[in-house]
Amino acid sequence: QVQLAESGGGLVQAGGSLRLSCAASGLTASRYIAAWFRQAPGKEREFVATISGSGSGTYYADSVKGRFTISRDNSKNTVYLKMNSLKPEDTAVYYCAADKNILALSTTERAMDYWGVGTRVTVSS
Repeated sequence: QVQLAESGGGLVQAGGSLRLSCAASGLTASRYIAAWFRQAPGKEREFVATISGSGSGTYYADSVKGRFTISRDNSKNTVYLKMNSLKPEDTAVYYCAADKNILALSTTERAMDYWGVGTRVTVSS
């Protein structure tokens, strides 16, 4: 049974930082593409960042490029999202997702095979 467990969310002031973690079980480390999505209040869920199985390839949404960094530690089967220079508009529930197709980086919800339950990030102004 595949499980993705996010952690690390919380309340932070604008300009601050947070690091989200996504611990995977039931999946072989490096044999899936991982991604982070987020859903702000009253808005649709949107893509944030994705990383290849080896960790050598990454891709970001324009809104977070240069501020967020996605990484993974395959020895721990965990994916991270380091968020710097946070803005109030980054407030959202952040979801970790996994795509078993490792041939190309994934940025769409429909490409994902598994989802976590989300962790809430609130950025105060």
